[in-house]
Amino acid sequence: QDIDDVGHKYCLELELEDVLDKGRTVSCTAEVLYHLGSSSCAPDVQVTVQGELRSTEGADEEFYNRIRSLEKELVAENIPDSHGNVPPELEPIHLLAWVASGYVSWQNSTENTQFHLAQVKHVKQVKRNDEDLQFDFVLLLHEMVSQEVLPWQVTLLWHPQRGARVSQ
Repeated sequence: QDIDDVGHKYCLELELEDVLDKGRTVSCTAEVLYHLGSSSCAPDVQVTVQGELRSTEGADEEFYNRIRSLEKELVAENIPDSHGNVPPELEPIHLLAWVASGYVSWQNSTENTQFHLAQVKHVKQVKRNDEDLQFDFVLLLHEMVSQEVLPWQVTLLWHPQRGARVSQ
């Protein structure tokens, strides 16, 4: 829908698949508004989810406690590897990278872009004095339209009760 002097609005209906419970889906509707002439302004997105996805509370707490108990900060590269494999112990890191890449995609998308997380090139945990976990990522995003692979440096803060926040 073209909205005079504002932008283009898209109304979407889609199914979301639970990444932790393959085969389980929920219906979702979304409205996305791309503002006219403003490639520096993130699109407005309104989402409604009909149904619930599986709770990750137990797995979140387990991962949080495991990372907090490490003697050295977590460091990893090339997730997934060149064969598409993600080691099970790094699956939560890969999921957090998806969240971070989703934020980058949302903030930098236009009607003519299509970003996809290709790989976590590098991730390093940074020790903090508060309760949050901090991960500094170098993400490789594949821009499907131009076929470019773009590196993005992203700092993500995460806590099981507060969720994920991209701070940089």
